[in-house]
Amino acid sequence: MLHTLGILLLALIAMKVKRVVSVTDKRQFLDLPDYINQGDPSYIRPLDKDIEHVFRPDRNPKFKSGEAARWILMDDEGLVIGRIAAFVDSKQGAIQGLRVGGMGFFECIDSQKAANTLFDKARHWLVTREMEAMDGPINFGERDAWWGLLVDGFHPPAYRMNYNPPYYQALFENYGFKDYFQQYVYWFDATVEIPLKFRQKTQRILDNPDYTFKNADLKNLDKMGEDFMRIYNAAWSVFPDFKPLKKKDVNKLIRTLKPILVSHLLMFAYHQGNPVAFFLMVPDVNQIFKHFHGRLGIIEKLRFLYHLKVKGVSRITGLVFGVVPAHQRKGLEGAIIDMTAKGVHPLKKYTDLEMVWIGSFNPVMIHMVENLGAIRYKTLITYRYIFDPNHPFERAPDVLPTNLPARNV
Repeated sequence: MLHTLGILLLALIAMKVKRVVSVTDKRQFLDLPDYINQGDPSYIRPLDKDIEHVFRPDRNPKFKSGEAARWILMDDEGLVIGRIAAFVDSKQGAIQGLRVGGMGFFECIDSQKAANTLFDKARHWLVTREMEAMDGPINFGERDAWWGLLVDGFHPPAYRMNYNPPYYQALFENYGFKDYFQQYVYWFDATVEIPLKFRQKTQRILDNPDYTFKNADLKNLDKMGEDFMRIYNAAWSVFPDFKPLKKKDVNKLIRTLKPILVSHLLMFAYHQGNPVAFFLMVPDVNQIFKHFHGRLGIIEKLRFLYHLKVKGVSRITGLVFGVVPAHQRKGLEGAIIDMTAKGVHPLKKYTDLEMVWIGSFNPVMIHMVENLGAIRYKTLITYRYIFDPNHPFERAPDVLPTNLPARNV
């Protein structure tokens, strides 16, 4: 009875949508997840600067060809109860015959009325920019961050990964969003050796003298960057709307990641001396950032270095895994994982490995990691909402390459 009365009272509350412009607006936008997730021990607040950089033209290159806007939703007493962002990219071509925009950074109280108000605002903004559908929740950037709605496995998030309350799924689906593709995060027990059966299958590659495996030399970052760029551009060229990485992009990436790069977590494979595959991991820095409550000032940076270098991190995160097309599905995928494990496992330093998400459109990669004994740890969904209800809905088509979506690229 009290629950029903609460819903009726909420329905009568006047709501106001406000464009995020002022410093106060931005602070309210950043602080809202704390209110929504209060009391949830798995919640880790993202770094404020990471969120803000998404919406800064001087930090986000997407603004060169795109546009973004964000809003907060307030009740009649001025309390912020929701937020949302929407974005378009003029360089993105039609997807399945549709001009598709994006929405993301959604947070909301458990109210369908409030959620619908936010979704309507994003949809209207996209319609005025001639979009015909919206995907969400996604990022105004690459798939490496803030992509997908968590619907199963509400474990603490890895760095720059979405986390949300379970009731969000109903808010999306009741509005009319449909499952465009699912994203699976896999977990490995880093204290256990790779199954013998799997290692036996990779032995043929390991015995082939044409293949060599080397950890990245952190004293020669130019070489690492060059090899990474060659593999990445070849491996991802088969994906729709792929844009090759440039040297300046790679240099920026390496500068950003340099404080957390560890040689034995960065494995490259070569065929007759040419780079053909990589498996790159880093310590899960969210184990440290969870103590900072979104801040990263001078004090937090010093604390970060202390935690990373002295106390250590027990969990590692798989950033990106890629194999150039000519060497895919020959056993190299398993061999590079096997070689990485041989260098990491004896250290007894890490207890967990969480892989970057694998899309449901990539069954080959899913099959491989499950053969490794990995456990499906989390499920996220990228939804699509088509504005014309008469337009047929199609899920994302399967792809064959055995590459994981790149994080931090």
